Amino acid sequence: QVQLVESGGGLVQPGGSLRLSCTASARIFSISVMGWYRQAPGKQRELVATITSSGTSNYADSIKDRFTISRDNAKNTVYLQMNGLKPEDTAVYYCNAKEPSFVQRRYEFWGQGTQVTVSS
Repeated sequence: QVQLVESGGGLVQPGGSLRLSCTASARIFSISVMGWYRQAPGKQRELVATITSSGTSNYADSIKDRFTISRDNAKNTVYLQMNGLKPEDTAVYYCNAKEPSFVQRRYEFWGQGTQVTVSS
């Protein structure tokens, strides 16, 4: 069983910052597209950002100017730096690992989620 371990969530005031971390097994992490998703109460889970093994990133329009996704391949860790946080960013944030386009076998793994609450 592949384990994705997340950390870094918490309570922060509007305008504040948090950095989320997710560590995965080396064999999966080395080739996978890594991503962050979030789900607020009563809403569908939505994609926040993804990053390929070579470092190509994509962002949701709602957070593109505020959040940065990065990965440290030596540490098998993906990060989400969250700046200028807004109350509407409040959600459970999930780490995701998915096969790249050149891999035949499809797979997808999820972390347990970490709560981010933005409130005064």
